[in-house]
Amino acid sequence: FLGGIALDDPTRAAARDLVARDREEFLPPDPVAFVDDQLSALAAVPLQAGFNVRAVSPDPVARAAAVCHDHGAVVEINAHCRQDEMCAAGAGESLLRDSDRLCALVRAAAGEGATVSVKVRTELAGVDLPAVARDVTAAGADIVHVDAMDSESVVGEVAAATDAHVVANNGVRDRATVREYLACGADAVSVGRPSDDPDVLERVATAVAEWFDGDGAADAVDPAAAGGGPGP
Repeated sequence: FLGGIALDDPTRAAARDLVARDREEFLPPDPVAFVDDQLSALAAVPLQAGFNVRAVSPDPVARAAAVCHDHGAVVEINAHCRQDEMCAAGAGESLLRDSDRLCALVRAAAGEGATVSVKVRTELAGVDLPAVARDVTAAGADIVHVDAMDSESVVGEVAAATDAHVVANNGVRDRATVREYLACGADAVSVGRPSDDPDVLERVATAVAEWFDGDGAADAVDPAAAGGGPGP
């Protein structure tokens, strides 16, 4: 996943405020054209790219999703960023407390035919993440990308609540962390900050391949049996 990139005026204003306090942000003159340029640069690379986008309103999400669809890429709606400026603008993790707005963004992206991911985070007071996962899946999300923070078991609860592809993130570094998340019910894992470390990527790729080649079945956990599934 590339990004995240602010698409509309409120999130771009928030991004400028973040830059003012020394955070790095993508602020190209035309963010949708930037998405197109970056995905074009990856055209010959044998992978499916994705672009994480921040927005408050559906229209710019739809435009970015159309570009992602044209490139065979995933568009990922950011309901994850916890920076105060982005949340005050109505984006990032604030969307987890407003399912209607989040689902409107998902529907806008799905309407362009793109594969849609929603990145979420655990440990947000008052947020029922499995319920959010059900809502965004019903709105058209294909992937729920979970930053587990220190609540790995929530990955299992989300996996039990949705038919979407569940990607687990946070602290993925080695065989043990890969197996922990996959045993909880995740379909895949993502590597964050050390994604530029070839040794980490090789360890993670090897562990994922081992799991799906068949040696992980004994470690798998039924989230509902473990008390993590949704209620009746």
